[in-house]
Amino acid sequence: MTPAIDVRAVVKHYGRFEALRGVSLAIEQGEFFGLLGPNGAGKTSLISIIAGLSRATSGSVAVMGHDVVDDFRAARRKLGVVPQELVFDPFFTVRETLRLTSGYYGVRDNDAWIDEVLENLDLTSKADANMRALSGGMKRRVLVAQALVHRPPVIVLDEPTAGVDVELRRTLWAFIRRLNRDGHTIVLTTHYLEEAQELCGRIAMLKAGAVVALDRTTSLLRSFAGGRLQLRLAGAPLPESLREYLVTEDSDTGLTTLRVDRFEDVETLLAALRVAGCRIEEMELLHTDLEDVFMRVMQEAA
Repeated sequence: MTPAIDVRAVVKHYGRFEALRGVSLAIEQGEFFGLLGPNGAGKTSLISIIAGLSRATSGSVAVMGHDVVDDFRAARRKLGVVPQELVFDPFFTVRETLRLTSGYYGVRDNDAWIDEVLENLDLTSKADANMRALSGGMKRRVLVAQALVHRPPVIVLDEPTAGVDVELRRTLWAFIRRLNRDGHTIVLTTHYLEEAQELCGRIAMLKAGAVVALDRTTSLLRSFAGGRLQLRLAGAPLPESLREYLVTEDSDTGLTTLRVDRFEDVETLLAALRVAGCRIEEMELLHTDLEDVFMRVMQEAA
């Protein structure tokens, strides 16, 4: 089957700065795919190339088999992108904005689908409101609607829930999950790693313009077995012998978090604390989550 997005050896230079260093990955049709990385990792540069907003210095990208440079019209029709920035035309209502966006893609008589999108994003009551009168969260919903208005098979969500309320997150993810069940390919970038862990079946992690991890979410979680031991200590400081296990030491909350590579190591850690004269006032064992995996991958890729 033709990949939904096929990225091959993509390099991107901005002057002397190399934003992408030979990125290759294939996102299959129907996937819910996560693209993660710290600020400056190259995520937005890659999305800009996929969307045709920027050209790769070398390498190639295809959307549903259509090269984003040689066959750019077809590639753009197959893709919907929700950008990070709030970009809108202040002279139109929500409905007019969506009708205009439909026209950009050559889609006529699209009111029935526009109504469905408005309803699913809880925008029906704002359909005739001017864009400049909307709150930031409502503008974000319209950006999502614009990306969906031509029914693209591939949808890229670049930080779609940044700075929005809980209600919008729930509404958005319910609709996006439905689209994914209906066969749409979803690509998500987010700094909310709990969202990526819950939603994405497969994840790529970028650092300094290169892919440093690419696997199924469940496999990534299994590859870093163990967890974290969160403690509130009194009587004596953490002994130097346990500093190699230290994840965080928060002076404000008084909590110390230690890395647990294997659950059988918990007994060894507690014994070392007793010998050092540490009194445990509070203790919680936390299982490994995607944030732990992300931090470990980023540290090992340094």
